[in-house]
Amino acid sequence: MLAVALVDRVGSGLWAATSVLYFTYVAHLGVAQVGTLVAAAGIVGIAGAPLGGLLADRLPVVRVLAALQILRTAAAVGLLLTHDYTLLLVCSAAGGFGDRASNVLTKLYASRIAGPDRVRYQALHRTVANAGWAVGGLGAAAALSAGTTTVYTGLLLGDALSFVAAALIILRCAETSAPARTVTGADGPVPAARPTNPWRDRAYLAYVVSDTVLFLDDAVFRVGLPLWAIRATDAPHGLVPLLLVLNSVLVVALQVPLARFGATTTRARALLLPLAAVFAASGVAMAASATHGAVPATVFLTLAATGFTLAEMLHATVSWELSVALAPDTAQGAYLGVHGLAQATQRAVGPLAVTAAIATGPLGWTAFGTLIAATCAAQHRLVRARLTEPAPRPEPVPATRG
Repeated sequence: MLAVALVDRVGSGLWAATSVLYFTYVAHLGVAQVGTLVAAAGIVGIAGAPLGGLLADRLPVVRVLAALQILRTAAAVGLLLTHDYTLLLVCSAAGGFGDRASNVLTKLYASRIAGPDRVRYQALHRTVANAGWAVGGLGAAAALSAGTTTVYTGLLLGDALSFVAAALIILRCAETSAPARTVTGADGPVPAARPTNPWRDRAYLAYVVSDTVLFLDDAVFRVGLPLWAIRATDAPHGLVPLLLVLNSVLVVALQVPLARFGATTTRARALLLPLAAVFAASGVAMAASATHGAVPATVFLTLAATGFTLAEMLHATVSWELSVALAPDTAQGAYLGVHGLAQATQRAVGPLAVTAAIATGPLGWTAFGTLIAATCAAQHRLVRARLTEPAPRPEPVPATRG
């Protein structure tokens, strides 16, 4: 599965770095049309998370994962073969669905295979995935130096082939059924009794809503930091790509070492409090970067990028562990699918949140960090009762005479 992550992200890195350019220079679409394509993928991707989870509870996970990779292949090839806008919308939507659904199923498969080592696996997975993104991005940059539109077609084909390779690797993985699972706490394992319908589980839904807010760090790097650095600070424009590289380098270097601080459910919950402090400090650093002068702006932007990257890594560990620990064994797919809505929804509303912070100025970034910090504290309190609730006693089994 780590090999799948590497191959998948290399291909995705090739496409992510050039998709807008492909639609502009090869498909000859306008700005509004390109934006609509991206939005379509994001909106349909929201549905991919819960539907993928439901499929995983009813069908073999390995086969569903492989089928989703084939769906992503078909979507990429479809983008390559047509310039009809309606068909491009359909292909973009199919690709977004496959991406979000496969993300949930990968997490479910890992939680079943890795067992108590699932947090360490998640750290290794993120490290490999970020390395793959970097390799794909560098490959795209090198290819684009040729300066021909044919290169874009080759990069999209490379993305499609990466999904085929991922599907072939997945089919070599062993199938697994849902294991018996306990939640590890400070005083030993505590059996977790849960409802089996996530849509009727108010506590879990509240957790998902709070996690949607915590995922806003993703929008900071995709939208917020680049726009803020260029429009509101005196930092040189060349700093922006360097800060994005810094984000990837820190994740590759530190995600695995940091994972040990959330190796159990209890420790993962405890991380929410220092995570709140990191979010608050990062928001203040972003606000301070609006000070006059290139040097102070550069220093504060670097501190902010480092802080939000640290928050990203800590939250990834916490979210991975708690989303699994709070889910019942009998409906893990459905629950993790609903949790997948947090990240998928954030991709739609996150850009709006960070642009609101930019429009408000330094005070907006301070409020942004404070809001997420408060949500961390609220989540810390929310999951406490859920993780310590006692399981119902099993009914006695009548004795039988031999």
